[in-house]
Amino acid sequence: MDLKKKILIAVICVAVIIVAGAVFYITGLGKALDSNDTQTVSVIISSGSSTGQIGQILEEEGIISSADKFKIWSRIKGYDSRYKAGTYTLSPSMDFQEIADIIVSGKVTTVNFTIPEGYTIYQTASAIAAKGLGDYDTLVSLIEAGDFEYDFLKDAQNNKNKLEGYLFPNTYTVDEGMNEEQIIKVMLDQFEKQPYKVYAESGSSYSLNDIITVASIIERECKVDEERPLVASVIYNRLAKGMPLQMCSTVQYVLGKQKEVLTYADTRIESPYNTYTNTGLPPGPICSPGLAAIKAALNPADTDYLYFVLSEKLDGTSNFSSDYAQFEKDKAAYDKAYRAAH
Repeated sequence: MDLKKKILIAVICVAVIIVAGAVFYITGLGKALDSNDTQTVSVIISSGSSTGQIGQILEEEGIISSADKFKIWSRIKGYDSRYKAGTYTLSPSMDFQEIADIIVSGKVTTVNFTIPEGYTIYQTASAIAAKGLGDYDTLVSLIEAGDFEYDFLKDAQNNKNKLEGYLFPNTYTVDEGMNEEQIIKVMLDQFEKQPYKVYAESGSSYSLNDIITVASIIERECKVDEERPLVASVIYNRLAKGMPLQMCSTVQYVLGKQKEVLTYADTRIESPYNTYTNTGLPPGPICSPGLAAIKAALNPADTDYLYFVLSEKLDGTSNFSSDYAQFEKDKAAYDKAYRAAH
């Protein structure tokens, strides 16, 4: 065998060894850190993160062994610059291919939380914190003093109750890892999409703050959807006559708790929200009303009712009247039925 052939064979052998070594190296690069460790970790990838930065995050979170290896592997496989921001649920049992596919897909980990109709800003903060989506004190601080720029908030109170009524009750799906401010903005965005749009299209002569205030009282006073427009009519009729609204829900808001029966002293408590001692509407909403209550505030029934009280049926319905004597009879009937049931 001549020298040229020997050299060619040697070169081919070296090339095969190099290729085989490269394949072996690349394959080894992408192995899982620990195939037996299936414990998951929520990993946050910020917008604009480079592949190297992502690898560093994964290494720090104990998902991979080496950020450098992940960076090299990503370039070889063509994943560099394709990763998407978000919060992902990953595990040390995943190899590089599994991890890359998840982050490239943008299929972030989400969490659901529900804010019921009638919640105050503090109940809302508590519900969000209870889901592990934020710190209660941080949420309250942002709710009371955060700088949120929305057109509909220009009409809101200029104090710590500014967001009362505007954290729209709904079931939300948010990315895991969102901070407290982002979650509040999600809720305010929803208010803009639904209630604010409904209000803007209504052509109401009332301010948005007044409508949400009326709706919040309806939300707390009415247990039956069909009766919401009737409760709205009572509120507007009393306002038109200059009568105090005398709504228990506004006093409960001042007290900061729900009392089934208010005392005379409760109704005398000093507060601009006390509609027993003040005429007109309170300075702002007393809770976050749902869409049904807001629509009722915008479209009250046409009645001459001035009073309503829970009915003797004890099923959440109310008796409505325009005469105080009839109201007294209705109230006596309810009191008698309530005592009998308790």
